[in-house]
Amino acid sequence: MSQSQTYDESNVNPLDPNWRNDALDLGLDYGMQTIAVRAGQHRTDEGEHSEPIFTTSSYVYQSAADAAAHFDGTKTGNVYSRHTNPSVRTFERRLAALENGERAVATASGMGAILTMCLAYLKAGDHLLAANQLFGSSIGLFNNYMVKYGVEVSYVDCFDNDAWAKALQPNTKVIYCESPSNPLAQICDLGYLSELCKANDILLVVDNCFATPALQRPLDLGADVVIHSATKYLDGQGRVLGGALVGSDKLMQEAFTVVRSGGISMSPFNAWVFTKGLETLKLRMQAHCHNANQVAAFLVDHPNVSKVHFSGLSDHPAHELATHQHHMKDGYGAIMGFEVKASDDRDAKAAAWHVIDSTQMVSITNNLGDAKTTITHPATTTHFRLTAQERAEAGVNDGLIRLSVGLEDVEDIIKDLARGLDSL
Repeated sequence: MSQSQTYDESNVNPLDPNWRNDALDLGLDYGMQTIAVRAGQHRTDEGEHSEPIFTTSSYVYQSAADAAAHFDGTKTGNVYSRHTNPSVRTFERRLAALENGERAVATASGMGAILTMCLAYLKAGDHLLAANQLFGSSIGLFNNYMVKYGVEVSYVDCFDNDAWAKALQPNTKVIYCESPSNPLAQICDLGYLSELCKANDILLVVDNCFATPALQRPLDLGADVVIHSATKYLDGQGRVLGGALVGSDKLMQEAFTVVRSGGISMSPFNAWVFTKGLETLKLRMQAHCHNANQVAAFLVDHPNVSKVHFSGLSDHPAHELATHQHHMKDGYGAIMGFEVKASDDRDAKAAAWHVIDSTQMVSITNNLGDAKTTITHPATTTHFRLTAQERAEAGVNDGLIRLSVGLEDVEDIIKDLARGLDSL
């Protein structure tokens, strides 16, 4: 659906045609790669081919009356870059088109997007039901701050459909999950959760960071809101921070109001980087998945690996579900967790650290979704603020390593991992 359709044509400022014109007519049913390269852009009178960066904090009006009309909503147009910016709008339009959403709202970071979701759709006395298997910072936000302001929060195993249904309360307003999840890449049954939410007037919010629209479109599977940490695969090269929400125009208007009022806005430069990143998203995800499938097969066969968490493996409990929900053939993402075996000389944490420290090429960093393969120990990095019980409920043990498979030659990735695994 074209983003131009979300605006009332009678309320468009003729001096700001960029609010309605798109370089690509999305009504012509273009493919995903075409949308990724061309959608969302409005060319200015300069006739530029590549998208420009609008590094401006404010905008100029034709008169005092024109300014007043922009501020009171009589005319649609830019007011202030905390509210709207042409570079940010291009990214929002392109991402919304890729996710089959009516509208996207960009934020300063992925966590900014999750905070925006909370502030837009929850209030004191409401109940948030979330999966146990979440990024540690998301759990920290829910437990330390949303609870502080009167929102009830509870968690269930993302695999257990019965648990989701039993945990519902009369005041449940949002079900929140990651699919695939961080760091074990678990898969939620989004079709089931969608039916559950619709039957109980609950919003289904899905973090699609690990799959991206190149592999999965949660809105097509019944979700109401999609969350992204654009910092990850949407950029793809670990350069800038950003986040986004995608959904209906009505739900996104609520999110936009939070971003506008709270200042959780994305910078124009970062938006431009993300827009360029989207051009190669599908191609990169194909290559990421190709490498990840081979790395997972190597890890499964290694004698010093006790378990591999990756839905691309045929014996993974959610393999069939992931195959159904991910529309790219053999596309299961490129994030996996694997558990190494302890020994007489090393406990589980020491064994995991040995494998990590033995790498020479792979980057030891907590970021993921990068062209470069990254590796981290979740129990002491991304999830270290959680209690031991919370880590256990999330499946994060001391022997677990999270791997984000990059775009290097896959043989080199495997050799680098083998250095530490072979010497355990």
